[in-house]
Amino acid sequence: MLSVEDLQNEIMRALGTAVLQTFIELGELSVVVPRTRIVEVLQKLRDDPVIAMNQLMDICGADYPERPERFEIVYQLLSLVNNVRVRIRIQTREDTPVPTSTGVFKSSGWYEREIWDMFGVAFSGHPDLRRILTDYGFEGHPLRKDFPLTGYVEVRYDDAQKRIVTEPVSLPQDYRHFDFQSPWEGVTTVQLQREEKDKGDSFS
Repeated sequence: MLSVEDLQNEIMRALGTAVLQTFIELGELSVVVPRTRIVEVLQKLRDDPVIAMNQLMDICGADYPERPERFEIVYQLLSLVNNVRVRIRIQTREDTPVPTSTGVFKSSGWYEREIWDMFGVAFSGHPDLRRILTDYGFEGHPLRKDFPLTGYVEVRYDDAQKRIVTEPVSLPQDYRHFDFQSPWEGVTTVQLQREEKDKGDSFS
């Protein structure tokens, strides 16, 4: 059985130049690798007799719009032999596909479809890359940080037309007048009194 530190050393040995960064947080190991070498990395970690990462537990995505490569794809691997896990991380852009890992782990097919559906990250070479969670004709990718909470369209059954219709979302809202003297409107009277007191304080 490998400790997390031993696993870190073994992965650096096995992957060599494919390792961009490794770090341990809260007792769990993360390894950052280039996007273009993800298939090679997964295959080496699976087939290495010491590391033996023989199970893909999950592939998930994260969106960091402030980064040049805004999307991070994280592969969660488990070694049943060593009872230890590792996270493999890659970064990509909206218009840059990631090589599919279905040739190494068949279970990655649905995970990659979910990431495509939720984040819009494409996987080149995927045998059936289509939406898996959202409905037919859905617009956009709901887990992107810039996706509106209301979505772009709504689907409803129109009783007059006797069919399902798709319409743009429209949420008109009346202008609200806020009475800041009222404690029910967010700013309390105590806060206002404290602000007035602070204005009167002077320091010499």
